[in-house]
Amino acid sequence: MRHCKKFNHLNRTSAHRKALLSNMAASLILHKRISTTVAKAKALKMYVEPLITKSKNDNSNSRRVVFSYLGQKEAVTELFKEVAPKIVNRPGGYTRILRTGTRLGDNAETCIIELVDFNATYTEVKQEVKKTATRRRRSSAKKATAEVAEATVVEEAPAATETPETEAPKAE
Repeated sequence: MRHCKKFNHLNRTSAHRKALLSNMAASLILHKRISTTVAKAKALKMYVEPLITKSKNDNSNSRRVVFSYLGQKEAVTELFKEVAPKIVNRPGGYTRILRTGTRLGDNAETCIIELVDFNATYTEVKQEVKKTATRRRRSSAKKATAEVAEATVVEEAPAATETPETEAPKAE
């Protein structure tokens, strides 16, 4: 029976699974986003999130622990120098899984797993320009008063032009 056995074995031996997750975690940290299957992404999420939490405390012991999991010096340096300062205020949930459909060859569900704070699409603060509310439609009462006002302006305009012409000959 599978009582309380939570992680996915991914049809691999334990050594192969550890190597796979270690390489995928290092690639995720270095590239900030990788494409894989959903099952591997979920296993990777459980593997890499404790390492990212460990990187919040930058000391030699935490670096050694993370290096024992990742096995790549460049990935450890990247994690502690670039990733950790960005996620220091985040309480968890450092990765995001975006499903992309199925693979053509074997119909496996594929996805993109990415570090949350490094996606410019979601983290960009958009400054909204406030637009003045313009209404295209006028109510009938306003329209009627506007038409009356336009009619009076049109009628008064010719009268104003005639007055100076008539006054000019009288003045002479």
